[in-house]
Amino acid sequence: MNGRRIHRSATVTLSAAMALIGLALAAEAISGHGGIVSPRMLVAVLFLAAGVGRMYVERRRGERR
Repeated sequence: MNGRRIHRSATVTLSAAMALIGLALAAEAISGHGGIVSPRMLVAVLFLAAGVGRMYVERRRGERR
């Protein structure tokens, strides 16, 4: 594996982890530890958006090469 491939794999892996953390936080907030409108839900949405956004950008970058 060359350096770019390792970097791309690490980016996708960490982005998926961020999205999963966002889903876990959202599930915890919904289950009664703060409700739908809470700071925890905001953090969950931001984690989810960042993870999915990074995966989207990385996929688009890979299509151009």
